[in-house]
Amino acid sequence: MVEVTVHHDTVVFTVRGLHKVLAFKSELTVPRSHIIGVRHDPTAAQRLEGLRAGGTSVPGLVKAGTFYLDHQASHKPMFVDVGNAANLLVIDLRDEEYQQLIIEVEDPVAAEALLATSG
Repeated sequence: MVEVTVHHDTVVFTVRGLHKVLAFKSELTVPRSHIIGVRHDPTAAQRLEGLRAGGTSVPGLVKAGTFYLDHQASHKPMFVDVGNAANLLVIDLRDEEYQQLIIEVEDPVAAEALLATSG
């Protein structure tokens, strides 16, 4: 699970608990201006097939880390941290290492509202 916090013009995505180990990453920091879209999308968990470039994939349980997903036209990786698809948030980025963050958050509706109003 990932915690989302906004600090002025920066958004910090903090990977919590065991997921830090599974994802090989504990935190991502993104300028707010680089976030071009945010949506609560539980169905995105059905489109997570692709090449794992560092992280963990246990079908039906967890997918965490850096992935190149089959359905993406871009050659940029996605950061994925998903255990419970019902709480999935998809964040589209520009000018960043990752094209998207596909993350599980505690309250996707609240996180989506926070990111939509923080700009």
